Amino acid sequence: MAKVTRDDVARLAGTSTAVVSYVINNGPRPVAPATRERVLAAIKELGYRPDRVAQAMASRRTDLIGMIVPDARQPFFAEMAHAVEQAAAERGKMVLVGNSDYLDEREVHYLRAFLGMRVAGLILVSQGPSEHAAAEIDAWDARVVLLHRRPEAIEDVAVVTDDVGGAQLTTRHLLEHGHEYVACLGITESTPTIGDPVADHIEGWRRAMAEAGISTEGRLFQAPYNRYDAYEVALRILSGPDRPTAIACATDDQAIGVLRAARELRIDVPGELAVAGFDDVKEAALTDPPLTTVASDRPAMARAAVDLLLDDSLRVSGSRRERLRLFPSRLVVRRSCGCEH
Repeated sequence: MAKVTRDDVARLAGTSTAVVSYVINNGPRPVAPATRERVLAAIKELGYRPDRVAQAMASRRTDLIGMIVPDARQPFFAEMAHAVEQAAAERGKMVLVGNSDYLDEREVHYLRAFLGMRVAGLILVSQGPSEHAAAEIDAWDARVVLLHRRPEAIEDVAVVTDDVGGAQLTTRHLLEHGHEYVACLGITESTPTIGDPVADHIEGWRRAMAEAGISTEGRLFQAPYNRYDAYEVALRILSGPDRPTAIACATDDQAIGVLRAARELRIDVPGELAVAGFDDVKEAALTDPPLTTVASDRPAMARAAVDLLLDDSLRVSGSRRERLRLFPSRLVVRRSCGCEH
């Protein structure tokens, strides 16, 4: 059977091949509703399938969006990638996801791979300072939107959460329960802080503690972002003679590790230890006890990132602050902090 072409569709619909193209690609010119219906009916009747490779070669772009995340095994990044995939599907795009594994060379590898595939653009959840990634983006003159993290080295438009304000909300809430102080499970002082969400969580914790006139000296503990390593760190902290009565964790995954360690050590949560996380991953509502945490509107952030990537009219060329899309944080109160919810 001969391959059905765009010309065949145009003949059956009684229109031009250009109009068929506008219908298939949703533009760049509008098509009258009645004409669109005739074209769609012809496509269905003939079983026409657009040649996406040929389209990509002609336009020098595909219907693909590349997305790079540090580790899609972590619930936060998995849920963010899913939200981006849904937002992209609404715009007729598909998403390819690559894991940088928190390694600079892996991030650059995926940048080169995706840009070489002529993706429509890149959504980058950066793994770190990203000087090499910035050089690669400049070399390709790539269309990039930063999501969640905003490295100083990369100047592109960014969609982020109010991480400092969210951590302040959590710390204040724990202090309102009457704790002498709130410990923080985060990162060390030596970790680069500019544009890093976890560093901003620590900054928010510091500000809330300072507001209450409480020292943070010796109360910040280093822990990797995943639950397994955080569990090991929590075992050491909670087994010590001066264990805290409240811990604000930089991520929900860390908080889940803390809850596991407390259970193993027979420490009652929240009776003897209050725990809070950050990110409001879906699992946070199912922990025992359910986890108090900080949430942001991930679907709205994903839609904003996709729209900024695809719509020239939305892209901003002003100052770094003007290229920032800041989404508010909100406290999600559950029983791990001591509230009866």
